[in-house]
Amino acid sequence: MNMSHDQDQDHKRLAQAENLQLLTRELKLTDILTVHTSNTDGSPNYCGIYCALVPNDQIDQALSSSNWDLLHGQGLPDDAIYNIHDKEQYRYLRYGKESGIEPLVIDRFFHDLRDSYNEISEEFRLFHNLYHDRKTNQFIKFDNDGNETVVAIIKEDCIKIRVKEIRQFLAIKNMHLSIQFDCREHSLFSLEELSLKACGEYQRKDLSCWSLNYGDGICISEHRSFSRLFGKRMVEPLPKSKSDFGSFAQETEKEYVEFIINENENGDVLTHTSNPDKLANNFGANPGSPNFLTLIHFRKQVLDKYYQQPSKYLIEDSMLSCGNLWSLKIDNHHSDKICVWLGDLGNISYQEQLYWRTYNIPPQGTVSETYFKREMLAQFTDSKRPEHKFANKYHRLQEESVNRLGWEILLHLDEGDDYYIKGLRIPATEEQRDFDELVLGLTKLLIDSINEKDLKKIIPKEDLPNIKGSINRLEYVLKARGVEEYDSQIMFLRNLQSLRSSGAAHRKGDTYRKIAVVFGVDDQNLVTVFAGIMDQALSFLDFLLNIVGGGKLQGANNVLNENNEKR
Repeated sequence: MNMSHDQDQDHKRLAQAENLQLLTRELKLTDILTVHTSNTDGSPNYCGIYCALVPNDQIDQALSSSNWDLLHGQGLPDDAIYNIHDKEQYRYLRYGKESGIEPLVIDRFFHDLRDSYNEISEEFRLFHNLYHDRKTNQFIKFDNDGNETVVAIIKEDCIKIRVKEIRQFLAIKNMHLSIQFDCREHSLFSLEELSLKACGEYQRKDLSCWSLNYGDGICISEHRSFSRLFGKRMVEPLPKSKSDFGSFAQETEKEYVEFIINENENGDVLTHTSNPDKLANNFGANPGSPNFLTLIHFRKQVLDKYYQQPSKYLIEDSMLSCGNLWSLKIDNHHSDKICVWLGDLGNISYQEQLYWRTYNIPPQGTVSETYFKREMLAQFTDSKRPEHKFANKYHRLQEESVNRLGWEILLHLDEGDDYYIKGLRIPATEEQRDFDELVLGLTKLLIDSINEKDLKKIIPKEDLPNIKGSINRLEYVLKARGVEEYDSQIMFLRNLQSLRSSGAAHRKGDTYRKIAVVFGVDDQNLVTVFAGIMDQALSFLDFLLNIVGGGKLQGANNVLNENNEKR
């Protein structure tokens, strides 16, 4: 019988060859596998999936039938009572089954009194120490470098988990994962019109089995025929040695990168491994090899990667760290480079070493005075770098103002804004974007953080309506308290705000060109310009520290508030 195009398409669809191929395909470790999905839109054509953890010794039995091993709503605690020799014996069943079959995904129902939801087995989440990002409903795994991998995703109608982590879990559990499926397709044509017969048969291939059934005359809306693909496929465990778990984890020999230690007379670079075990030290190890404390030099841009991710990395005076996973001592007291001891480089991961190697340059100069005194002479020395001095003074100002005034002149940053001070630095390049972002951050720290709420308390009520904006209010209070030489500091704040408003926050135009002249943007490179801005910012912090320390603002609240009350 010749079929129309629509009949031919429905014939193929009801045969479900594409669904079967997708469900039984070979899986890669990096695949994100659907382990749970259900029909939520009421469509007659759908493919529902649920899963079960099946002990290895039950695989043949499970594959002898296409019936599911675990149904929705099962896998919860239950009990059983046995009568043995006329004695009742109680047994607690953690997963409600004596077979040893367990859930990987658990359906949670609350009798329509609360919304139902699905969750991933707690054991699986703890096994991989997964972090639950509640905003995205994703579960994230961190490696030893702090890199993130999305392992599981929960959506309203499905749950997906990465194959590698599933198979690692199965390896230790001595189980397979049964991906159970129930796919249904319907057609407006009868089976006869589609050249199909009402029948069903069980098939098994490797670790998959299924039944494909055809039916006719079932009234689902106007549909006249249907097919149902019902079965399961097993996901094998990895070898225990590939599980990365406990004593089963394979120890791989660590690799080390060679870094530039010098140049010869022909200008060729000389390199040496960063493996600490192959370096000389002051106790006689590896004579003839470079010393552990051989200084390796890098372009300053090497730190940009870490500055751009302040939620993961912290760059401090002489230290780079990634949470509590790893840290690296660094000499970040130069204007044009970063230096690290060769042996310290060998203590970070191979992947991190490879990253640093791309910024490696031949030696140029020596270790900074600050780093030398700290590392070699064990002397306490303050950093001379503007970014380190700024952070110290900024935090000291906040502490001093609270202790002496009872309130902060510059407010503490909210948790979501603390990256501004962590990332403040002299830029490593001439990129306009970096310059604009740093100007924006400095404005946030020095202007947007001015404590207007407490400054308003000091200003007389009759004057308050005429004093708008944080800079104007600070200026009024400084003048009212008889503070000298405040004009230049206030002018710096106004210029900085104008630079931010006309450049970093908006399209650059004539206003930006005018304020750029004030900061010397046309006459100097952007690195030098921002260094100058940082010098003025440090001067402003010193100015405020002197005011607070000198008692210029002490008692201001009480005196002026009393005057306000009298008025």
